[in-house]
Amino acid sequence: MIKKYLFISLFCLAFIGCQGDIPTDNENGDDGNESTTLIEETGGEFVMGADLSYVNQVLDHGGIYRDSGAVENPYKIFSDYGTDVVRLRLWHDPKWTANIYEGENNPMYNGLADVTEAVHQAKEHGMAVNLDFHYSDTWADPKQQNIPQAWRDITDLDELKNAVYNYTKETLQHLEDQGLMPEYVQIGNETNCGLMYSNAPQDFPALNVCDNNWANAGEIFNSGIQAVRDVASNSDVQTKVILHIAQPENVSWWFDNMTTTGNVTDFDIIGFSYYTAWSDVPFNQISNRISEFRESFDKEVMIVEVAYPWTMENADNYNNIFDQNALVNGYPTTKEGQYKFMIDVTKEIMDGGGTGLMYWEPAWISSDMKTQWGTGSAWENNTLFDFDGNIHKGIEYINHDY
Repeated sequence: MIKKYLFISLFCLAFIGCQGDIPTDNENGDDGNESTTLIEETGGEFVMGADLSYVNQVLDHGGIYRDSGAVENPYKIFSDYGTDVVRLRLWHDPKWTANIYEGENNPMYNGLADVTEAVHQAKEHGMAVNLDFHYSDTWADPKQQNIPQAWRDITDLDELKNAVYNYTKETLQHLEDQGLMPEYVQIGNETNCGLMYSNAPQDFPALNVCDNNWANAGEIFNSGIQAVRDVASNSDVQTKVILHIAQPENVSWWFDNMTTTGNVTDFDIIGFSYYTAWSDVPFNQISNRISEFRESFDKEVMIVEVAYPWTMENADNYNNIFDQNALVNGYPTTKEGQYKFMIDVTKEIMDGGGTGLMYWEPAWISSDMKTQWGTGSAWENNTLFDFDGNIHKGIEYINHDY
């Protein structure tokens, strides 16, 4: 883990569960896609998603994707195997993703231009999009929610609300004008303690909900949501809003407070990450938790980040995040074990009346791409590709006959 625990403490990769001060509570769809399964209880569709945020960068730096040995467009691969939704993260001004490479005129990744191309690729291959606003220039997760540099001098809550509203609206209008309006939008990423509170200047509006700043944070969330509603009101795409928390044990606490004290109610989907390495909720209780969330909040529920390893080996010198602590009894670190885990977690979601799941970075294969912490991939043992870039058995969970 990039010297293992140092990597986790600094990076968190937008998915480590918030385990500190937060209280815990212990048939085919209309589009003909075979992976879209009707959920009778909710009357909706079950969607299969994949977070492909790294794909453009991997392709630019020597990564090659194959299907049965033949080089193939990765967006086409995921579409062909039944993926319904491509999830993409958006950073405000990620100049560091260009500066990390030698030379000049390198493109930024996970900024608006890169995301626009990814949205285009996803939709061109028949998939919907979940656009994940981090409201940060870098990773936002339960351990860090860094303020975009452009907003750090803001001291007035109303000014910050306007900045969030305008940025969200302008981004979505940019996509809408090109026929690329996302079907889902996340207002924040793993916002367990809120948005934009890490290393905040003294006079920056207080948004850390772990310090009980629910009302302030709620106004910011509502500004982002209103921007989505305003653009969607003039679009053919009726975008659904997702709020996203890390780990199911934090969901009830967070949504209880945010929907009451925070006054945030105009959203469509409760999204949460479920990583066995960092969750206290046993695998076989996921369906019960989802059922409880649906009943308590009358919202759709999705797992918007999940993954499982198929090997403990490394394809490069970038140490992997998942090791033995991620394993569940009965699901070995093999391609068959990953396949079986993903089928069973999908069944758990369905049994609870959940409406979808999104696999986190199943295409972050090893290449010459760089992050702040290494070159290659810290996740290649969780991908749906082998070390030669070939799809493997794991990907077949998507079009399994549920």
